[in-house]
Amino acid sequence: MWDRLWVDVNLATNASGTGLPGGDDFGVIPDGAIAARDGQIVWVGPRADLPGEPERLATEVISCRGQWMTAGLVDPHTHLVYGGDRSGEFAERLQGVSYQEIARRGGGILSTVRATRDASEEELLRLTLRRARSLVENGVTTVEIKSGYGLRLEDELKQLRVARAVGRHLPVRVHTTFLGAHALPPEFAGRQDDYVTFLCTEMLPAVAEAGLADSVDAFCETIAFQPAEVERIFEAAQRWKLPVRLHADQMSDLDGGKLAARWHALSADHVEYASESSVHAMADAGTVAMLLPGAFYFVRETKQPPVALFRKYGVPMGLATDCNPGTSPVLSPTAVMNMACTLFRLTPGEALAGHTHIAAKALGLEHTVGQLRTGMAADMVVWDIAGPHELSYWIGGVRPSARIFGGCPQ
Repeated sequence: MWDRLWVDVNLATNASGTGLPGGDDFGVIPDGAIAARDGQIVWVGPRADLPGEPERLATEVISCRGQWMTAGLVDPHTHLVYGGDRSGEFAERLQGVSYQEIARRGGGILSTVRATRDASEEELLRLTLRRARSLVENGVTTVEIKSGYGLRLEDELKQLRVARAVGRHLPVRVHTTFLGAHALPPEFAGRQDDYVTFLCTEMLPAVAEAGLADSVDAFCETIAFQPAEVERIFEAAQRWKLPVRLHADQMSDLDGGKLAARWHALSADHVEYASESSVHAMADAGTVAMLLPGAFYFVRETKQPPVALFRKYGVPMGLATDCNPGTSPVLSPTAVMNMACTLFRLTPGEALAGHTHIAAKALGLEHTVGQLRTGMAADMVVWDIAGPHELSYWIGGVRPSARIFGGCPQ
């Protein structure tokens, strides 16, 4: 007996495509059925192909009343754990002050660092759960959460513990990322090389030994860390057998895409300024191009990521909210899908893939979540929509009518 069987449902499985860009192959099964046992999908296909009467196949049979089902959404780039508020910086940018200028005078990331250090672990968890709960209610079943607002060992560990706790309080899978190389902390002002050494020899080993990180990230940019410094960090991550990711080519072309590819990074994120040679290298390495249209929109960037090149070379394009206090206060993955289609001209199929199985690939979870096929986790969402294109049509506002996590209705 299966634990549960869902019938009278249209399935957008995303299981028939290759995951490469360029089309709208949702893997649709009209009038389908899908079954779960022990938290995994064990059968999926047309309802007419069920090997018997539904009531004899499963302990519980659930009708979806002709609605649509997709895999649970994956949000593979967020900064959910932080204290403080930066809405005032938004007003400054509207008056023409650049993000770089705000950062140089102690605002930006460092203002959030101060507030995060001052917040207790309990307060950070309360704030983070409020944000994470909104993502969950919007269809997210797997979320990545970065550190990077502590920049001291005890505060980075605090952030990562809070991130891990999210998965114990809410029905969502949590992938944690150590982002100690997010900004230079004030106590290391003028000593960036010393900070990178401290990060590699003290912080990263302590994080790894505590088992608090699933991957390592760095912000490679003119106002952050230089490629040679990132190479040192990635070498240290490799020693601890932690996969890497990279904030790459967001504000300038530092060959971040090539750097990410050289270290077989799971993803290169932002990539607005990525060159063709970087795109080619990412294709060869299997590195996902993580597009973050919320940040592009919020900072009013004008340089678009090279979507045509990603298509040309077959680089998978993921999507994420990049939820953070300074550049992307976004908690709706469907709004991100709309932005990706409107601003970057992705197709609705690319957008849904970007927030499901390509997003899962960017976390190394492509064999666990992101598609409706046998052997995958039974993390699924039901939508009262006319078809999967509609998920990219609304600018947010569309939420699941039902949610299944690990095979259990929520």
